[in-house]
This record gives sequence, C-alpha cells and structure tokens, in this order.
Amino acid sequence: MLRIPCPFCGTRDHTEFSYEGDATVVYPALDALEEEWFEAVFLRENLRGPHSEVWHHLYGCRSFLIVERDTLTHEIGGVRLAHQPTAEALMQGGTK
Repeated sequence: MLRIPCPFCGTRDHTEFSYEGDATVVYPALDALEEEWFEAVFLRENLRGPHSEVWHHLYGCRSFLIVERDTLTHEIGGVRLAHQPTAEALMQGGTK
C-alpha cells in the first residue's frame, strides 16, 4: 500500500486519493489538431524510476498534489501542492 504524505492531513493511505495522471504532460490548446491531442494522450513513454504524478486527496482536504514517486519502488520522494498560487499564499501565511 502506498502512503502519501499530504501537506495538510499528514501521511495517509493511497485509498484516500485519486490518481489524476502524469504531471509532466503538457496538453495542447483546446483548438489544436486531433493529431496533437492523440500524441499527448496516447503516445507517451512509460518510464521507470522517479516520476511526477498528480493525485487528488479526494477523501481528505481535497487538494491536488504533485507526488514525486519512483515507479519501480513506489517510494515517495516528495509532495507539493499542484496549484502554485495557493502554495505561495499558504507560505506567506494568508490569501491574496
């Protein structure tokens, strides 16, 4: 079982989270050609080793997180908020 350290809730079982996908994929513009969307969605490498993923803490604080996970060992190398403006506001101790 994966244990993901949520910045707000502490370490939790992966069953509280929903995997949302590869955090390194840059999707094309909405009006991009069908071929560009096909490549972004289906033609990606399945790399072994450290990787960035998006996880949603669905049954906790509901934050979207970037989880650095090794796909071979499942070791979690780090976790941060996916939404950078929210992370910056929290670091400053307030909201913008």
